[in-house]
Amino acid sequence: MNQNNAIEIGLIVYEKAQMAAVLGLTDLLMIASKLAAKREDITDLPLQVSHWEIKGSDLRPTCTFSSNPNSAGKLAAVIIPPTLEAPIAKQAAAPWLEWLKELHSTGVIVSSVCAGAFLLGETGLLSKRKATTHWGHVEEFEQRFPDVELDVDRIIIEDGDIVTAGGAMAWTDLGLRMVDRFLCSQVMNETARALLIDPSRREQCYYSTFSPNLTHGDAAILKVQHWLQRTNAQDIDLSTLANCAQLEERTFLRRFHKATGITSTEYCQRLRIGEAKDFLQFSSSPVEKIAWKVGYGDVSAFRKIFKRIVGLTPSEYRRRFNSNKG
Repeated sequence: MNQNNAIEIGLIVYEKAQMAAVLGLTDLLMIASKLAAKREDITDLPLQVSHWEIKGSDLRPTCTFSSNPNSAGKLAAVIIPPTLEAPIAKQAAAPWLEWLKELHSTGVIVSSVCAGAFLLGETGLLSKRKATTHWGHVEEFEQRFPDVELDVDRIIIEDGDIVTAGGAMAWTDLGLRMVDRFLCSQVMNETARALLIDPSRREQCYYSTFSPNLTHGDAAILKVQHWLQRTNAQDIDLSTLANCAQLEERTFLRRFHKATGITSTEYCQRLRIGEAKDFLQFSSSPVEKIAWKVGYGDVSAFRKIFKRIVGLTPSEYRRRFNSNKG
């Protein structure tokens, strides 16, 4: 392959970007490139990696590293890595925005990992688009970017020319997805095997915990939330909940949804399933007994709700996460 036609993936080294992810992505992509070249029996690597930074008085990002500085690769995608600090502030993001929007307008795929979605969000490119970020950043992200269709149950969301990944270690998932997209699925699987990464489809909802909003300011609804937490949502009859809040049932339903963002039924289900996840992870109790412990008399209904919320069946979740397995 002529190096002038090499596919280039740029990594954005912004303020407080996680360098472990930057270097890890560099290694992953270069291993994939070498495997692809070996597979095709060619000497030129089909994929190259570059790092982009804004230094000193620079007004625009400049390339500070290239895996092949003698080639003239063309950016096909850029990746905004995670940060282990607080998400980037609006002011710190500002110098990157025009450049990122220009790249996107020329067909470059723009992607982010974890809190990197905040820099991507500041460009406005996520407006009316589907995206994910780390589940722990939901409240702040929704406040800053209310017009984004956020789905933090997903570990990767590919929305055409924009790709977002969830947790801080989801850079491995995103890197493999880029290899799949620009090289092929066979090279992606070979890369995963070489790095001992599970290439199977994972979702963020396997790992997330239910973190309800308790700062909404509605004292009546907060009282119900505290009661549900103390009782593990054992009694979720509407009349009982409304009486606890000292509200009419219709008023309670409206105010509960406004305060928490979900219905009271969904809220109670998530509390119960959260408790069930603990039992599955840290005990050897049968699934039927766990269903009963968390308030489900119908085990089939429990399994159905568990699969919808977690993305795995109770048995699959136990096999993957039980701490007592040998």
